[in-house]
Amino acid sequence: MRLSGVLRFLALIFALITTWIFIRSYISLNMKTIRLPRWLGLVTKEISVVRTKCGLTKPCPEEFFAFKISSGAANVVGPTMCFENQVIMSPVKNNVGRGLNIALVNGTSGMVLTQKCFDMYSGDVKLLVKFLKEIPVGMLVLVASYDDPGTKMNNEIRKLLSDLGSSYANQLGFRDSWVFVGSKDLKNKSPFEQLLKNSPGKNKYDGWPELLELEGCVPRKIP
Repeated sequence: MRLSGVLRFLALIFALITTWIFIRSYISLNMKTIRLPRWLGLVTKEISVVRTKCGLTKPCPEEFFAFKISSGAANVVGPTMCFENQVIMSPVKNNVGRGLNIALVNGTSGMVLTQKCFDMYSGDVKLLVKFLKEIPVGMLVLVASYDDPGTKMNNEIRKLLSDLGSSYANQLGFRDSWVFVGSKDLKNKSPFEQLLKNSPGKNKYDGWPELLELEGCVPRKIP
């Protein structure tokens, strides 16, 4: 065999041995890379995110309805109401207005029955009185103020709102922020209510107090 042929043969053998060593090292390295986390006990765990209805800070118990209400911000941004993860009134839905925004919800089924706006500045007083008097027993009443809820509010309206469980209806005045959830058959005052008075020295906005947010769990009425 010629010398050149021997050299080519040796070169081929060297290339094969080098390739085999490289492949073995690569496979070994990959196996170590794959097995290393298990050896260290680093097992990836799934993180479960608890999503609550209406974005509440904590979920409601069974047989309770979840709600969240925000009043309007000055005369710029209208109020928002969410009930059982359904936005029932908001500026996006274009069904809110200045004054008092009221939604009626069946206290047993949770079905939303009515959403209405009453402009207390221009004078929807008679319409509001009629509406409040005709609320059936067993209805949940959600209320949010926007801009000015109290300029033309009279004693009859304050009495009707107080009968729904409001503690602050008698204090409600010009440009106050107010959110409330009540019912016609409450025996005591509602625990779901907030009022922030219009105070020139303390207002967050120019001429209006800051908006209010109210969230909670309302017990479902047993039929």
